[in-house]
Parts: sequence; structure tokens; C-alpha cells
Amino acid sequence: MENSLKVRDILKTVDHTLLSQTAVFNDIQKLCDEAMEYKTASVCIAPSYVEQAKKYVKNNLKICTVIGFPNGYNTTATKIFETNEALENGADEIDTVINITWLKDKEFSKIEEEIKKLKLLCKDKILKVIIETCLLNLEEKITMCKIISQSGADYIKTSTGFSKSGANLEDIKLFSKHIARHVKIKAAGGINSLKAADEFINAGASRLGSSKIVALAKEYGV
Repeated sequence: MENSLKVRDILKTVDHTLLSQTAVFNDIQKLCDEAMEYKTASVCIAPSYVEQAKKYVKNNLKICTVIGFPNGYNTTATKIFETNEALENGADEIDTVINITWLKDKEFSKIEEEIKKLKLLCKDKILKVIIETCLLNLEEKITMCKIISQSGADYIKTSTGFSKSGANLEDIKLFSKHIARHVKIKAAGGINSLKAADEFINAGASRLGSSKIVALAKEYGV
């Protein structure tokens, strides 16, 4: 990192994330406090905390939550219910996991239709689509770039952080080649240094999902 200004630019891209199964609301409050202090893009938290977190931060911070998380094989009706509830509770951004089994079965139209239905609910709020890159081959990743480009979703996202591995630079470069211009890229999972964060942004990511960047920024002295 060249200077603290560069670190602040990185922080603006971060969805400050806490999705641990054992996180209590005091942990969520601390996450929100850090996100507001360091001016991150949002906090990404479990659906059960969205309403409390929204009341806590008022309009001072975007609240992101996860749908069909982490495995993605919920029915579309379940994901619709989850998304509706999250939006009613105050979520500003939705990160949903695709049904990977449909992708493996080449049920591409089902995946696209599901994403379209969720985007219809989100309206002008951001919808990010997690494809779990570590479980996909090259052809499947390119296919998902095409499906998401046609779906109306706002972002393609690499990973949940709950599978075999997280984001890598090669996948971001691949997305940059195959995703439509109106679709942005979120890298998530295993981003453990400011240098890595900078590399992901330079490769084409405009959002980073991370639980560690804020702590690293503190150590850096921002």
C-alpha cells in the first residue's frame, strides 16, 4: 500500500462481513460501528439480524444479507420468501446463492428465471449472485457469466466463504472477459491482506466481501 488514501479507497469497496453461526448481536453492533467508522460499502450479516441492525444504524450504513446461504439448493419459493422478508426488514442489498445442482444438470433456464424473480423483488436495491467458483469448472463459470448478464442482476460474486476455497484472481479476470458491462464483480472469501484486496480491485472487482480488511486497515493506521 502506498498511502492511507489508497486504503480508504479499498474500504469503500468492502462489504464488512460477519456470517459466523455463533455471532451474537453485540458482535453485529461492533461490526456496524466499525463499518460506519471506516466507511465501508455495507455490512453483510445473517438475515435474522437485519431488522435489529437496520434500527441500530438508521440510515447511516447499507445492510446486506444472504439468501439461500450457503448451499443454494433451497427452492425458488423459499428464496423468494427469504428475500421478501429481508427487504421488509430493511435490507439494502441481497446476496443470493445459485442452485449449483441446476447448473450441473444444465438447467440454465431455471437458474436465470430464479434470478429474474429475485431481482424483480429487489427493484432498485442491489442483487448479487454467488456462483461458488470453487465448485465449478471453466465452462460453468462462463455459462454463469452469460446467465447473470441476461438476468438483470447487479453483481456476479465468487464465493460464500463457506466452501472449499474463496476468491482467486483468475476468476475475476475471467468474469471481466465474459460478464456484460452493466454487471459488476464482487470477490469474496479468503481476502486476507490489503495487497490482495488491491489486486482484486485492479483485476476488475468493485466489491470485496471480507471480515478482515477493516482490522488490517486499523493495523495500517487509517
